[in-house]
Amino acid sequence: MADNHHGPSSAAVLLGFLSGAALGAVAAILLTPRTGQESRDLLRGYARRAEDGLRDLVEDAGERFEGAVEEGRDFIESKKTVLREAFDAGRDAMRREREQFTKGEQG
Repeated sequence: MADNHHGPSSAAVLLGFLSGAALGAVAAILLTPRTGQESRDLLRGYARRAEDGLRDLVEDAGERFEGAVEEGRDFIESKKTVLREAFDAGRDAMRREREQFTKGEQG
């Protein structure tokens, strides 16, 4: 059985990176001697960066989703066109056969 898994997605890598960065930042803040205000300011800065990263991730995922939906619509439309053409060709062939059969009975 073939394994089609090609590794983690870019979203998973980014989420892992952001999680690791957040944990590292919190550990660094808690382990270094700073005042409470300095620590809170640093945490706010890290939180803003994490929020921006997640916002970018969500935006990227939304764009990819929209692209996939558009590709799906195009695919369905192309298949509808092919089926419509096949149906029309079959109907025309049936009409020609019926005309030939009718002419054969009259002749």
